[in-house]
Amino acid sequence: MSGPTGPVPECPDDHCITCSDAAVTVRVRELTGDGLAVVDTEAGPEEVSVALVEAVPGDIVLVHAKEAIAVVDRTR
Repeated sequence: MSGPTGPVPECPDDHCITCSDAAVTVRVRELTGDGLAVVDTEAGPEEVSVALVEAVPGDIVLVHAKEAIAVVDRTR
């Protein structure tokens, strides 16, 4: 995967590559516009930012602090 400044680092597991805090994997339910998406979590649907990744409904993304930081499984 590539971003505007080059390759985007892959997250090796369920931890944020920036601060090492735990992140969670969730499935994208729908894109709502303005870089936001509704995702399925254990607690129910939540809105998160997907501005840093190229995700589509069905993708599994790694989320930290309500920000998707990597796509870990693609539906396409």
